[in-house]
Amino acid sequence: MILVESPKHLAAYAGCAFVPTMGALHQGHASLVKRARESGKPTVVSIFVNPTQFGPTEDLDRYPRTLDADLALLESLGTAAAYCPPIDALYPEGIAASMQVASALALPAVATEPRLEDLCRPSHFAGVALVVGRLFDQVRPASAYFGEKDYQQLRLVEDFVATERERFGALEIVRCPTLRESDGLAMSSRNRFLSAPSRAAALALSRALRATHMAFRPADAERMMRDELTKSGLAIEYAVVRDANTLLEVQTFEAPTRVLIAARCEAVRLIDNVAMPARDPTKSKCPFAALFGFAAPSE
Repeated sequence: MILVESPKHLAAYAGCAFVPTMGALHQGHASLVKRARESGKPTVVSIFVNPTQFGPTEDLDRYPRTLDADLALLESLGTAAAYCPPIDALYPEGIAASMQVASALALPAVATEPRLEDLCRPSHFAGVALVVGRLFDQVRPASAYFGEKDYQQLRLVEDFVATERERFGALEIVRCPTLRESDGLAMSSRNRFLSAPSRAAALALSRALRATHMAFRPADAERMMRDELTKSGLAIEYAVVRDANTLLEVQTFEAPTRVLIAARCEAVRLIDNVAMPARDPTKSKCPFAALFGFAAPSE
């Protein structure tokens, strides 16, 4: 594996399979790299903790940095190159000026209208769009791999690339399923900050998602999720059922939807989601195993 720190050394990897990350890698990231390698193209993974997507009260300084362990994992997975740029490689105009550039971007509606992450983290998606666009410009991949756990971010990237075809060409955005711990908790770099009691309480997110299989209506599913999260002492930011494409509000399950949660477990912010396929409104349950990938609770 080659360590690349300057964009001028990326030319040899044009047309690669690309996995952008902020480091602190875990098996969820590893699953993206494995999926990228299945393409048969050289796999490039970036590690860059992006300052423009963190708000002034967010945890940029606290975000875990584990570069040596990350590089060892990537090498074990057969990664062709790890791109670890310094800040000025992506933001030569400086951070303050870059944030102004980000704030002026015209973002897709999926990043501004749902009132989910865009409401909770107002400047977040502008910073994501800025850094992802610049990484794509430098790496010039044929395909890029994103996990579904950050679902609204994934939808932003999909729509951003679709509206910038002249810039990004035929770049393919590949969705990859959320990887979970054996107990159902979605893998996240922030899980390492959970104390033992908080780790137990955090399982309420996956329980809340599972509870929705009993709901007849989206409003019922949302109530069930809020009840489960509140019972475990989590501070809810949102627990909603939305259209799978637009992430706008829905009244029925007759078209594909996405169930999304953001909640705080003490100081740790956790997000999770699951796909809900279109379902017959006359039936009381959705197909549980197909949705969640782990066994339904006994009844």
